Amino acid sequence: MTVIQSDISASPLRRRRSSFAAHALLILVSAAFLTPFLWMISTSLKTIDAVMSEKLTFIPHPFAWTNYLRVLTHPSMHFLLFTRNTLIVASLSVVGNVMASALAAYAFARIRFKGRGILFALMLSTMMIPFPVVMVPLFTMFRWLGEHHLGQWLGTYKPLWVPYWFGTAFSIFLLRQFFVTVPDELSEAARLDGCGELGIFLRIILPMARPALAVVALFTFMASWTDFLGPLVYLQNEDQYTLTLGLQTFQSAHGGTDYNYLMAASVLVIMPVVALFFLTQKTFIQGIATTGMKG
Repeated sequence: MTVIQSDISASPLRRRRSSFAAHALLILVSAAFLTPFLWMISTSLKTIDAVMSEKLTFIPHPFAWTNYLRVLTHPSMHFLLFTRNTLIVASLSVVGNVMASALAAYAFARIRFKGRGILFALMLSTMMIPFPVVMVPLFTMFRWLGEHHLGQWLGTYKPLWVPYWFGTAFSIFLLRQFFVTVPDELSEAARLDGCGELGIFLRIILPMARPALAVVALFTFMASWTDFLGPLVYLQNEDQYTLTLGLQTFQSAHGGTDYNYLMAASVLVIMPVVALFFLTQKTFIQGIATTGMKG
């Protein structure tokens, strides 16, 4: 009896120790990932003398808040213009990818047709193809479209957002994994009420899939916002540049920009994505947690 009571009293203590060790490990890992980001913010608030000093200091002294103002007013960094261009591309990409990927994912998850498994596997295999591999064929295709009087493509934003309107493999996979968790009884009840596949998709599946759709929208926005190679290949005029291209132009301005100004510009570029994540954190975690629980 004494041994049993000792084991019972020791069990909560072991759980607390295990929980403490797990939290300590997570804190260390988080610190490793946060250190470069915090160092970037620290550098953005330093003077150039403090940045180039041999003495490494994490806390700026003095705080050079004017670095951000100088970046916003710098003639080589048209921040508001580049932000507008990036928002246009990112918004169109998000809308197109969410709509197209949801339709394709519903077909793979809820509609039985011959060859569904093979097509789904082929679609997933495209995730292993990096963009540089298809960059030249895509460039050739968009140039061909412009040469055959199908509208100008090169030098416009269309190559950056139109492909998203055909869906992406990862988004289709993510939504498909969520759709298969929806009980079939809901669809059968809707069919008995005379609802077709489109009605089931719009009235039943989509309202239940809001967390997963939010995850797809967030991933698409982040990918479009931080895309550098795509705008570098297709955009030709500086007035069309996105923030990533604008940051590259700012970096190379006048033979090289001071590190404190460059870090301040980098903070301004990534802060909208960070703010968006924190605003949608609850929905994002819910969408991830409820995806892939079945099938």
